[in-house]
Amino acid sequence: MARVTAASVAASSEWVGPDGVRQPGGEVHAWSPGTNQTVCGLALSRTRLRRFPHVRFDFRATDVVTPEDQVRYICPRCTAATTRRGEKSWTRTSPRP
Repeated sequence: MARVTAASVAASSEWVGPDGVRQPGGEVHAWSPGTNQTVCGLALSRTRLRRFPHVRFDFRATDVVTPEDQVRYICPRCTAATTRRGEKSWTRTSPRP
């Protein structure tokens, strides 16, 4: 699977934010604009995923989805394909002496 540098979001549902802009919700995948499939290989037309070219896919493997979030599921395959290899997704704030 090739590394994706600038991926946008494709999601199963949408909601309108307080500023009046469409935002992704439900199941979220990374999508390369100009293609008809997600980074993990799902066809957008068959799975009925909506495209959000104005929203960047900047989710990490350590992101936690809470009940208050509109996003319910983040695709782990898309997350793995968009993160850089060897990049730490966490930092130690209080190391031991």
